Order: sequence, then structure tokens, then C-alpha cells
Amino acid sequence: MNANTAIASSQVSPIANILEQARHQRLSLGDLISIAEGLANADQRQQAVELYKTWIAFNDNNPLLHLAYFNYSVVSRQAGDMAGAISALRACLKIDPRFGPAHINLGRALEDCGLGHQAVEQWRGYADATADITSERIEHRLMTLQHIGRVLEGGGLLEAAETTLWQAIELQPNRPEAGQHWTSLRQRQCKWPILTPSIHVSARQLLDAMSTLTLSCYADDPFYQLAKAYRYNKTLVGRPNLAAFPRKPARVKTGTGQRLRVGYVSSDLRDHAVGFALSEVLELHDKTTVEIFGYYCGEPRTNDATQERIKAAVDGWRDISALSDTDAANLIRNDEIDILIDVNGYTKHARTKLFAYRPAPVIVNFCGYPGSMGSPVHQYMIADETIVPVENEIYYSEKVLRIACNQPIDRKRQIAAQPTRAQAGLPEDAFVYACFNGMQKTSEACFARWMTILQATPGSVLWLLAADDAVNNRLVQAAVKAGIAAERIIFAPKAANAHHLARIGLADLFLDTFPYGAHSTAGDAITMGLPVLTVPGKSFASRFCNSIVAAAGVPELACSGPDDYVKRAIGFAKDRASLAAIRQSLKDKREGSALRDIPGLARRLEELFWQMQGEAERGETPTPDLNNLDAYYEIGAELVQTLDEFEDDASYRRRYREKLAQWNDYAPLAIDTRLWTEPAA
Repeated sequence: MNANTAIASSQVSPIANILEQARHQRLSLGDLISIAEGLANADQRQQAVELYKTWIAFNDNNPLLHLAYFNYSVVSRQAGDMAGAISALRACLKIDPRFGPAHINLGRALEDCGLGHQAVEQWRGYADATADITSERIEHRLMTLQHIGRVLEGGGLLEAAETTLWQAIELQPNRPEAGQHWTSLRQRQCKWPILTPSIHVSARQLLDAMSTLTLSCYADDPFYQLAKAYRYNKTLVGRPNLAAFPRKPARVKTGTGQRLRVGYVSSDLRDHAVGFALSEVLELHDKTTVEIFGYYCGEPRTNDATQERIKAAVDGWRDISALSDTDAANLIRNDEIDILIDVNGYTKHARTKLFAYRPAPVIVNFCGYPGSMGSPVHQYMIADETIVPVENEIYYSEKVLRIACNQPIDRKRQIAAQPTRAQAGLPEDAFVYACFNGMQKTSEACFARWMTILQATPGSVLWLLAADDAVNNRLVQAAVKAGIAAERIIFAPKAANAHHLARIGLADLFLDTFPYGAHSTAGDAITMGLPVLTVPGKSFASRFCNSIVAAAGVPELACSGPDDYVKRAIGFAKDRASLAAIRQSLKDKREGSALRDIPGLARRLEELFWQMQGEAERGETPTPDLNNLDAYYEIGAELVQTLDEFEDDASYRRRYREKLAQWNDYAPLAIDTRLWTEPAA
């Protein structure tokens, strides 16, 4: 009996007939798998499980028995029998101890049962046993090492994760998965230089593997960041089959009282910086003009206070975390969303692929990702004039529309009683410099500037948000090497959000990082009256903090460059009266500032939504310009290793134009709206 005949027979015969064939060894393994898949797809998984059990019991001499056990484990897991799946995988490995897929799946099953240590041991055993490599085993070993690295990273064992991922990188240096996590881990651990090529792995390969966010922490190069996003989107999304997803036209809003349907897609509609930022905005949307839907794609274990608040604020709440991209896109289409907002961009748990199905006529990049999507489907980006002045629109593929400030503030957030400096572990009379940004934003050059500031201000201290002990110790040793006593570096332990907000104001001056500056962290500091000194660069991530201090009414906290930053940081410590005046200004302007005008922000967003709707109805929705981005990528990969940390716009653009001209001299480039315009060509 061939597979097709068996499937047809199974559809007209009772399952007992199939089981009988299995008992008498008249059912081949291929027929078994085909029939079991048909049963599972028909939602008859228990019958599929029973079929595998029967076949295995009566076909124990079959040379492919391990494959039956493997497929039996898959069906058992689908049926919710995790213990059965684990037992089947172990039986499979007893028959064929080198069967890679079973090792990988067994590790995943153990991990999903909360046994991360056992999962790592399972994978590590296979990795150690695969010294004699074939092309197939290379792939399985690579996957095993990546899984080990991922679980170790998730468990906070960053050093071990980095070591394991490096093994994966050297195994397949052109594959980006391990390298993407490895470079991020290096940044989180403040291991400088971040890129450390070897005889097996080039610096270019490590650059190619970098994620867009990691690149934003690495260099202030918005052209390269745009091109990196474009290339990542092509790799991640590609060109999906859109046969079942015809382009959705804009619904014409002609009648009075018709509301726009606006959907926010995010994994962070919960206790998260993005969830905090959007909560009050969603509550203040004018429900007479817009109907708001929240599409949650994050981890299902939440239902925290912020998420419950957001659920109460929106007209429709949809948890799409368990849906496929096509099913999620269909759900959004059926909800007849007019304006769909991608709040994740290229951040954790993003659902970038679902936007490729264009489930709404208008797709917007806003709030959660500091940069351009470089995507053919994201038509608009909402920013502000400080982050993206008109002359910087060339760094983004989307049409830029503007609000007053890109950082919403939740004015209802709870704040605990402020502790004393002694309670926070701070010296009472010292000048306290602080930075509560994640460690991944602290570059070697940035840390060197901080040491220069401390050297010039005896008795001052630097207050940082604590990482793990190894990272903290690494920074202390770097400070000692720079001539700064270890006790002048103080780490703030993790604290609940209300208590963290309360202690922020104990510092004297917040020192921003570069090139990836403070975002919500700067909003928190300004909210608590702590001045934030920043250096705006060219990219979105490097200009965001400047937007916050400008919206708070203290634009004088933006420095002209790194040297000015160091000079002014030292000056404030030596002239505390000048800093006290800025703190007083923050206090006086607090409630009237654009930073806290959340009702005004909600109204402005609604104006922009209606503007987008009008352009869609008139057929004027913009088309992203993706011309020449492969060329910009190659140029960026070359220049990023030689560009100065901080470079003025004119010099930066001149370098790119010179390289573009060389490319065009070799093979003519298409005209784009960035640097290779008609006059330039």
C-alpha cells in the first residue's frame, strides 16, 4: 500500500482497520506517518497517538523504528502529553544516540517544562559528541549550540552564553543567528572592543550579524542603520505569498460620526517602558473620532496592572501571541482596521511578518523602535522635529509625520516615598553623577568620558544601574585603571518601578550615553526633576534624549559634542548654583511642558491618523523609497569601522557621496531621495 492509497483508505475505513494493519506489520513507516499526519490535521491527535503506539509495539524490528518514536513524540506533544513526548524522544535516542533532531527536540521539551539546566546538559552532550562532523551534523550542532546559548542568555549566564555562541559563530560564520546574540551579549557585558574577529571569523561577518538595535548602540550611522533594517527585513520577511491577501483599499469615511479604527500591535502592552508610555495616551484617545484596538503579541504570563489598565482603555483587545502571522493578519483585516501601528519594530517578540500581508491600508512605525523599518509596507513614521528635523528625513524610508515629543509620559504612575541618600547607598555630600541606562548603551568611549569627568571633580561619584556582578566588577576595574577609586563607582540594585522612580531624584546630574541615548529612562529622570545632559547625534537613537529635554523646556542640556559634554558636566559640579537653576526651571515648567501634555499628544495623534486616512482615500499614501539600499549597506559596512565616533553631518554625508560616486562609476545607480539624487548623479 502506498501513502496515497493508505490516506484514502483511512478516510473511508474505521481506525480499527488501520490499527489492524499496524499490528500485522502491513503498514509501512511512510504510510504510518502520512496517516498520522492526516489524523492530526483533522484534529484527531489522540487517534494519531494510538496509531503510533500500536505500530511501535508490533514493529520493534523495523530498522527505522527511531523515526517512528520521533514522530510519535511530535504528535504526543501536540496532544498535550509532554511526558509521553519526552519518553518517546528518549526511546528514539536509545535506538540511535546520534539522531540530532531528537536531541534538539528533547532539549526544547525539557526547557518548556522549566528544566533549563537539564535542557542545556542534553544539548551540550550532543554538541560534545559531534566531533566527527558531516554537513547534516554541522547543522544540528549549530542549532544545538544556538539553543544552549539562548537558554544560558535567558538565565542570565551571559559569559557562558557568549562562549557557547562563539563556538556556533566559528562553525558557520556567515549565519547571523548566533552572531546577532553574541554581539548583543558583548555590549551588555561592556566587553570592549565589541567586535573581536579571529582567523575563522572576520569583522565584516560580525557586522553583518549585528541586529539593528545593536548597531544603534555601536555607531551613529543612520544610513547604515536604514540599510541594515532593509536587509534584515528582506531576510526575515522576504516576499510572502499574498495570493490570499489582496491589497485592502481605504474605507471612505463620508458619513458624519464615522470613527477611524486604529490598531496598536505590540508585545509590550504590559508592565514595560512602552506599556507605561502608552497607557494614558490610550485612555485619552477621543472615542467619538477613533476606535482603538490593542493587538498583544507578547508573553502570555502577564495580566499585570498596566495590561489590565490598557485592556480597559481600548475598544477591542486581541491576544494574537498564539496565532500564526497569517491568522493574525486575517483577524486584523476582519476587524477592518484603518490605521495599523507597529509599536515593536525590530524589538523582542516583534511580529514583523504579519505587516507584510498589509492587513490594513495604512501601516505606521511608532513608539517602540528607534529608527526606520526599511520596509516596503511601513508607509509612515511618527517622530518629532527634534529627533527628525526636516534635513534628516533622508535617513528614513517612511514618510515622517510629527508630534510635539516622541516620549509619552504616564502622569498616573505611582511613585514611592523618596529614600535618603544613605538608604540608597550614596554619600550624603558628594556630587552624584548618574546613568540608569542599560549597560549595552555604555560604549568604551562613553565610559572614558565619564572617567575624565570624575578625574576633574574630586569627591564625586558615578551611580549606575547594576548589571550582574561580573559586569559591575569589569567597570570598576576599568575605573581603577583610569585612576578612579573603586568606591566612586556605585551600583543601584534593581527595584520595583515606583521605588526606582523615587530614588532617581537623589542624583545631581544624569549623564546620557552615546550613540544610543536614554529614552524612557530620560523621561523618568526629567519627571523626577533630575537634569539630563545629552549629546545629540544624527540617528534616531542618538537624538531621542535631546527631544525629551527640549520638550521639558531645558534645551540647554543638549551639548554640541563630546568635548562640550565633558566640559559642562564638570562645570555643573563646580558651579552647583547653575545646576540648581536648571532644576528649578524643570520644576517651574513641569506641568506646562510639551513632555507632560498627554491630552495634546492624543489629539495630535488623532489629527495624524485622519491625515493618513485622507491621503489613503485620495490614493496619496506614500511608497517607501528603498532604492540603492544595498549600496548604502556595503558602503556603511566599510565606513562604520573607520568613521569617527562623533562626526558632523556635512563630513558624514560627504563620505557617503564619495563612495556612491565610486559605485556609480562602476555600475550606474538608480536615483534615490537620499544622497544620490538627480543633481548628485
